[in-house]
Amino acid sequence: MKDLIKERARDLGFDACRVTPAEPPVSADRFQEWLAEGKQGEMAYLARNAHKRLEPRRVLPGARSIITLAAAYSSDGRARPASHPCSASKSSPDPPPVALTPGLVARYARYTDYHEVVGGRLKQLTQFVDRLGGAGTRSLWYVDTGPFLERDLAQRAGLGFIGKHTNLVSRQLGNWFFLAEIITTLELSADAAEPNRCGSCTRCLATCPTQAITAPFQLDARRCISYLTIELKSSIPLELRPAIGNRIYGCDDCLAVCPWNRFASDGRLMKQHTRPDLGAPDLVELLALDDAGFKRRFGGTPLVRARRRGLLRNVCVALGNVGDARSLPALQRAASDADTLIAEHASWAIDQLESRQ
Repeated sequence: MKDLIKERARDLGFDACRVTPAEPPVSADRFQEWLAEGKQGEMAYLARNAHKRLEPRRVLPGARSIITLAAAYSSDGRARPASHPCSASKSSPDPPPVALTPGLVARYARYTDYHEVVGGRLKQLTQFVDRLGGAGTRSLWYVDTGPFLERDLAQRAGLGFIGKHTNLVSRQLGNWFFLAEIITTLELSADAAEPNRCGSCTRCLATCPTQAITAPFQLDARRCISYLTIELKSSIPLELRPAIGNRIYGCDDCLAVCPWNRFASDGRLMKQHTRPDLGAPDLVELLALDDAGFKRRFGGTPLVRARRRGLLRNVCVALGNVGDARSLPALQRAASDADTLIAEHASWAIDQLESRQ
């Protein structure tokens, strides 16, 4: 039965599929300690549904198995350094114009929203599981939204191992893939867990611009650029703004330096949904977006999560770090924005540019 599910998962475009029992994750105690230390920052939902993350059967009573899946988003299996943002896809007939002052978007967000792309296939696979299990079988699916410690479950299922940067690493896919889960009342045989294969490597710790990886396997989300540019809804701490560089949505640095990326293979499911226009967007142009323009530009992509105020806040910080005199008129207009969060960060950026001049 498990083999049939894996075969169907491959047919739907998933790059890997493994199974683990619906038992509590082994990292439950460490997760509770992490929450108690406040390292989740403003991500209050992590504590609010912690009881479900610690006991999967609270998500689905009677659950017996969790099917973990990976969908790669790497287009070439190799990492691009942060100083050279992704260029337009070679298959794109109309590559975007070269940005005057380019921003940097995390690699996973340069596609149509993965929740929609992966979720559509995952729904089909869940229906297949229920049919396979017969009457009474119940299953729920999640793409990065379920109350699971999904990396822990994926490691226990053999999908990959949690690296020292706290992300999941696959020997076949490197660091570039999305995770998804199906929790089901269907009992399936478990796959073997994947042992940690980091060895003595500490590249991810050394490369983190804000030292958010405080020790191997320990992350202080409050310092992580992905958190600061996406999850944080308030002002970005002054002392961390320079380290953000030209990043406006997420950060790939700790993922990009991982040696396991050399074995990464192309992702099948996401390749056709690439958005070349998000590779190196012009920061000054973005700063002119109103609410309607923001929705037109980023609707159907992960960037809508930041909303206009969050993205333009990030753009102001990026221009303060890498902009020049040509950025000043746009920043001066942003300093009068009705949204005080944008205005404050624009004023900071103006100060940075003027001090460099």
